[in-house]
Amino acid sequence: MKVLVKKEATAPGNALGIARLSLSVGTGDRAVPLLADVTVRVGRGETVGLVGESGSGKSLTARAALGMLPKGGHATGEVRVSDVDVLTAGRGELRDLRRTRASMIFQDPSASLNPVRRIGDYLTEGLRARGVPARAAAGRALELLGQVGIRDPEGAMRRFPHEFSGGMLQRVVIAGALSAEPDLLLADEPTTALDVTTQAEVIGLLKNAQQAHGTGILFVTHDLDLASAICDRVYVMYAGRIVEEAAGSALFTAPAHPYTKALLEASPSVHGDKVAIKAIEGRPRALTEAPSGCSFRDRCPLADDDCATGVPAPRTHGASLVACLRPVQVTP
Repeated sequence: MKVLVKKEATAPGNALGIARLSLSVGTGDRAVPLLADVTVRVGRGETVGLVGESGSGKSLTARAALGMLPKGGHATGEVRVSDVDVLTAGRGELRDLRRTRASMIFQDPSASLNPVRRIGDYLTEGLRARGVPARAAAGRALELLGQVGIRDPEGAMRRFPHEFSGGMLQRVVIAGALSAEPDLLLADEPTTALDVTTQAEVIGLLKNAQQAHGTGILFVTHDLDLASAICDRVYVMYAGRIVEEAAGSALFTAPAHPYTKALLEASPSVHGDKVAIKAIEGRPRALTEAPSGCSFRDRCPLADDDCATGVPAPRTHGASLVACLRPVQVTP
């Protein structure tokens, strides 16, 4: 069954437009599908959440937006960042894109930094590549370090990555991502290593940068409370597919896909309005277990025989666009 794609997914004016993206590794009978018919849109100045269990394909989707495909990966579909066609762009065009138009905050900050180069080199390199004079680049780096809560920015510029804690490294990486004043910011669990107070400060910093430059943010997270607080829209991902899309307020108050409902029931709430946490029964499908129908059907309490006959096409249900034959009944 063909999956529907909204026409505006890659329309001009979007910070990010992904349409019908499928990604696999290997060839022929040994090809392993990682993503299937993924469509994600991030408008300029918009914060869009991408949520789901570990292994659902969230980070792969974010990396694909910068053309960072896994070794041996083969992608089809369309990925556009502003006016750049990422999947057909050459190395030089991708390098310029990553320097000037799009930035990514990776989940593991240590993987983003060269262990034998000082923090100051990391923060000023991109600025210098864009033609910023050395003194101005150093001043901007110091300013950014102060904004993300690094004490003694001048001393930090002279230190190496191993001299920082994980939380401090995450702040450094966030400062580096913001230095480009990007059109698109891909944030992969950017506050995981931070305490609650610093998390709020960093989110405020991202929002300020967004307002100043019209940056579109794709926010990958497991924290559903955080997503509900900061995201304009949210995509729910399961087994390499988008299963639901809705405005943040609608998704968290009236989920349409059984998986979304199960995620909410399995997540603790800081609001104290949940009596008990309910685990999702079963396990996610392995990538090699390509289903003939809905990937969630083996774990879904609403599934029936029809759910095994084909991939559900997205359709409107309540306030959501949901890929499900048996969506959760929405209370009027």
